[in-house]
Amino acid sequence: MNAPTQGWVVIAGLGPGDEALITSQVRDALAQATDVVGYIPYVRRIAPRDGLTLHESDNRVELDRAAHALDMAAQGRRVVVVSSGDPGVFAMASALFEALEAGPEAWRELDIQVLPGITAMLAAAARIGAPLGHDFCAINLSDNLKPWALIETRLRAAGGAGFAMAFYNPRSKSRPHQFARALEILREECGGDTLISFARAVSTEEERIVTVTLDEATPDMADMRTVVIVGNRDTRRVGRFVYTPRSAE
Repeated sequence: MNAPTQGWVVIAGLGPGDEALITSQVRDALAQATDVVGYIPYVRRIAPRDGLTLHESDNRVELDRAAHALDMAAQGRRVVVVSSGDPGVFAMASALFEALEAGPEAWRELDIQVLPGITAMLAAAARIGAPLGHDFCAINLSDNLKPWALIETRLRAAGGAGFAMAFYNPRSKSRPHQFARALEILREECGGDTLISFARAVSTEEERIVTVTLDEATPDMADMRTVVIVGNRDTRRVGRFVYTPRSAE
């Protein structure tokens, strides 16, 4: 990025956890920033330095966080809004544009950039092999921002259409039973012998990868740090890897 002469906002992805997976574009933006805004654990990944203010906030105030970033940029600050993974995948990029749409007209003239990151889905898939090697979709299993009935509809549609699937936020303490229902639907639509992989804390010291069949899968295999990847009927093992062929009938 060129040195700015006015305020700007960059929405940046910090990758799945390993600092080596942060892109050079994102590192450059952080080096130029006057302010970093984000959810508490993501902001704490940023090293403090002179001239940089770190703004931590709770995970359920995304629109307030986005509006704060836009307001600071309008005052001439250089602001990086951080997400884990990629900011455009169930993260802060959409929230910022929602705040932009609802905010003052002047905000729309700001210099705003989205810098991609390596999302957990792709980091997990790389560890597993190539389970997303053919058509696939990503579904957030949290019902905080959409009804559970819609999630069930999408699970049935994706499974029935033969998509490989990646699931974010599969199971939390506040909704421990919904993932059990998701597994039931997947068995019905995909078949019990379809492979499912649980990738927890990918690229960190706590990483754990487990692949079983849907019939063998249990809800307690997943938590909020787990990305779940379900293959289609063609997905298979080769040695210690799992892959989905590029061709389908």
